[in-house]
Amino acid sequence: MAIAKIDLEAFLKLAKNHPVLDARSPAEYEHAHIPGAISFPIFNNEERKIIGTAYKQQSREIAIKIGLEAFGKNMVKHVEAAEKLILNSKNSSREVLLHCWRGGMRSAAMAWLLDLYGFKVYLLNGGYKAYRTWSLQQFEKEYKFLIVGGYTGGNKTGIIHQLQKQKEAVIDLEYLAKHKGSAFGNLEGIAQPSQEQFENNLALQLHTQSLLYPNQTIWLEGESQRIGNINVPLSLYARMQKAPYFFLDIPFEPRLLHILEGYGKYKKEDLISAVVRIKKKLGGLEAKNAVNALLEDDVLSCFTILLKYYDKLYLKGATKERESKKVITYILAENTDEKLNTEKLLEHVRNGIN
Repeated sequence: MAIAKIDLEAFLKLAKNHPVLDARSPAEYEHAHIPGAISFPIFNNEERKIIGTAYKQQSREIAIKIGLEAFGKNMVKHVEAAEKLILNSKNSSREVLLHCWRGGMRSAAMAWLLDLYGFKVYLLNGGYKAYRTWSLQQFEKEYKFLIVGGYTGGNKTGIIHQLQKQKEAVIDLEYLAKHKGSAFGNLEGIAQPSQEQFENNLALQLHTQSLLYPNQTIWLEGESQRIGNINVPLSLYARMQKAPYFFLDIPFEPRLLHILEGYGKYKKEDLISAVVRIKKKLGGLEAKNAVNALLEDDVLSCFTILLKYYDKLYLKGATKERESKKVITYILAENTDEKLNTEKLLEHVRNGIN
């Protein structure tokens, strides 16, 4: 079969139903990759380093010879790995998509081998670099956003998920960032993606939602520009700042109960560490009181102190929002029930209530 070289648009369409093989080294893949791609390195990290050094310090020809030697001894392993992927794939056809960094020798060699063995190979023109360029371009597009906001503990994430269930266009930034956006946002210890990987995932989500719901606005949760160690791209964040903002005004007590339900399950030492991280902002006395409450197993008192702090922080930010003349719609809600509050939210949008 002839190897087909295709552009990124065709590549992304085929990727929905066929395995995407990333021929770069494991280290390159771990740093960032095309969402859904499978690490399928032609060289391991050490081999890539040796070949790269030879290329720079000796010659292109010597580097190629070293690469061919490393590639040759692993040919059988590569085709067997590809066969195993096909067997475990939902699509049983022997068709694979392949790329390296720029669509150069690594992917060309792997494509030759898999084609020789009988696979239909689609090779991405420009490689991962083409996807990376495309992903950054997605943040410059004119999206129409709607923002769900409100005080801490208002179950905004639950509303985002409920909107998704109701076939609304949604981007869950906290899910993509693997962080809930505060000092307590990573108590589960899940590693955040690299900034580059976050942007790659976000770009594909924006593209996918725009295709699925071409005439709809996209819902996002109101976030700061920084989510843990991740930054929302500035151009995208600027559009979020200008988007219509729906503020869910929920009383203190229901929000406190919701926070207790969500965060009260975590280890005492992890909660104390989180309090210590915001000690300077919280104030020495309040931080001490919060920690002491945890030490005495009085989680309610601790989170009462913390929620008051986050409410003050939110009000400070809300003042800036009003000064920026953002369109803000206030929605009164009695509790944190995501189904009821989602209905209220959609009713406001349908009726154009501001």
